[in-house]
Amino acid sequence: MSDIEAAVALNEEQLHREEQERIVKQIAKELQLTLKQVRTTVDLLDEGNTIPFIARYRKEMTGELDENRLRDIEDRTSYLRSLEVRKREVLRIIEEQGKLTEELRGSIVKAVKLQEVEDLYRPYRQKRKTRASVAKEKGLEPLSAWIWSQPKQGDLMAKAAEYMDEEKGVHSAEEAIQGAMDILAENIADDASIRAWVRRYTMDHGMLTSEARDADAESVYENYYSYRELAKKMPPHRILAINRGERESILKVGLDVPADSVHQYMMKQIIQGPSAVSEVLKAVIEDAYKRLIAPSIEREVRGELTEKGENQAISIFAGNLRSLLLQPPVKGRNVLGVDPAYRTGCKLAVVDDTGKLLEVAVTYPTPPNNKKREAAAKFTELIHKYEIQLIVIGNGTASRETEQFVAEVIAEAGRPELAYLIVNEAGASVYSASKLAQEEFPDLDVAERSAASIARRVQDPLAELVKIDPKSIGVGQYQHDVSQKHLEESLKAVVESAVNHVGVDVNTASPSLLSYVAGVNGTIAKNIVKFREEHGRFLSRKQLQKVPRLGAKTYEQAVGFMRISDGENTLDRTPIHPESYAVVSRLLKELGVGLDKVGTKELAELLAQQSAEELAAKLEVGIPTLRDILDSLQRPGRDPREELPLPIFRTDVLKLEDLLPGMELQGTVRNVIDFGAFVDIGIKNDGLVHISQLSGGYVKHPMDVVSVGDNVTVWVLNVDLKKGRVGLTMKPPKELANG
Repeated sequence: MSDIEAAVALNEEQLHREEQERIVKQIAKELQLTLKQVRTTVDLLDEGNTIPFIARYRKEMTGELDENRLRDIEDRTSYLRSLEVRKREVLRIIEEQGKLTEELRGSIVKAVKLQEVEDLYRPYRQKRKTRASVAKEKGLEPLSAWIWSQPKQGDLMAKAAEYMDEEKGVHSAEEAIQGAMDILAENIADDASIRAWVRRYTMDHGMLTSEARDADAESVYENYYSYRELAKKMPPHRILAINRGERESILKVGLDVPADSVHQYMMKQIIQGPSAVSEVLKAVIEDAYKRLIAPSIEREVRGELTEKGENQAISIFAGNLRSLLLQPPVKGRNVLGVDPAYRTGCKLAVVDDTGKLLEVAVTYPTPPNNKKREAAAKFTELIHKYEIQLIVIGNGTASRETEQFVAEVIAEAGRPELAYLIVNEAGASVYSASKLAQEEFPDLDVAERSAASIARRVQDPLAELVKIDPKSIGVGQYQHDVSQKHLEESLKAVVESAVNHVGVDVNTASPSLLSYVAGVNGTIAKNIVKFREEHGRFLSRKQLQKVPRLGAKTYEQAVGFMRISDGENTLDRTPIHPESYAVVSRLLKELGVGLDKVGTKELAELLAQQSAEELAAKLEVGIPTLRDILDSLQRPGRDPREELPLPIFRTDVLKLEDLLPGMELQGTVRNVIDFGAFVDIGIKNDGLVHISQLSGGYVKHPMDVVSVGDNVTVWVLNVDLKKGRVGLTMKPPKELANG
């Protein structure tokens, strides 16, 4: 390498370090974290560590940042690095034009938003043909400069006449003035500080308006047929609803901004006092705003509002999905899964308490066939033959008619332990038609596979739901109206987080489940299963190192989340990482007990009495890591989902007509959205608990009070038999009486 090349490389390295430090400082300021926390996290991510691994096994290094904070740092780092790339590109282009001043360079370097960089770059960007560019070609820039200088005296018409030129197409003084005004209007519209002010003002004072294209047409958007709301106060779900109405050509949407206030601000910035061109400049300012600034700022503000709506919709979907994935497994029961339908009949699938498929069948208890007697005989046969304890019904088409039928079968069965459950079957049909389902159940048709999936969903919701594209699990709002790439990334992160939170039994997990373990991809997941099939059960975590393509980095990231329940080393069934096994040995030696005591009540009681701070100092290990070790040793093999209440099992069905205001019911939260929660109370349609009815106190968002899968006590507020709707409240009757 030559001296020049070495100097260039050194300079680039210096610039990279400066950029990195700028990014770290910006993120620390935004997220209110220490520089060390951000710097360490960025370094760990750059080294290829996964977020679940960092959150669980590098707590000392990050100051115990949780997954959400780590993802925030990851997202902001990615954004700000892309921003630095764009800054370099913009600086290069402006410098090549010979127009880069130190002041401009400083403004671009300091920018923390892409929009700021683009505003600063706007005057230097190559433009398509505009009225201003045409005027410049006609040689009218000097006239625009004369007007911009705001001379106290002078005759504008006479000055403009000097620029008349038949060859260039300037036929009159009026045409010359108009061309100069076009140049000035574009210059004003390109001013970064003016655009920034107008953007802020538009967001703060703009009223989003919508009206019907056909006021007589019936639609779900009737609330928005004549609507106005301050843009910055619009809740996300309303933004997305109005966007959809506009996209479907039902609504006309606009942004109403007080133009006079904008004109006054711009005049104050531009007009220096009385001059020979004051009136012309006022006209230029009004034209610049109306023709050039307002339309593009409206697009930007609407885009910002849409992004706000999308981010909230994705956040809700992600939160609901996590709650659904972490539903407690219903273990130790033989289950009869039912995929209900009308014409094609109810498909049945029996699975044992391990999820193994035992038998499939089809019955026709619902219209138009109504073969209830034959169906009841088949149900009863399967119930007795396999000692069924739970019937699980998908909540799709014909589910409530099937539920009524199942309740009657249970009443006749004479088995007190028998109950039924309605489950969200979203995505079951997607899974059933997938290549994965074909490999799993090659001899079943699509509907039979769906019934098996529905049955397994209660036995291990996480293991079954990871087989389905997260977008197909409908537990959100407006998920089809948001950036599908952003949605997919967010939901994948949620599934990954849930899988690693629970841990995976490496001897029973499917490739679908294994592929979400930190550091493991689809190929490695299949290789793990193939290795297991060829060599038998894994007896130790160390054996994973023999799996093809599972290298040292993957092993480090993944092994702590993989469990071996009956292996050679009892620690392999805990969340303790093998890198900490030596710490466990020192700990047990300190306490005077052997490894064989792990899992005993005696050791659990002994560990509960220990001071993590004192032990950490003795064992020369971080306090957060030791706390996790103590917790894991007290409850080895623990499934965190088992601490949650099981779903509500039912034996009888309610009808809408049975409900009366004030009636107390037990229900299961099916979906949480911006304005409330939908609760399954055992009738055809879920009841709505509006956000105002979730608690006696102020509720900022429903997710602060309830989650998907929660068992809740509700009271009937109102019943609309015509529309089939039920209003519910979670406020006890005494609170309701007091308002």
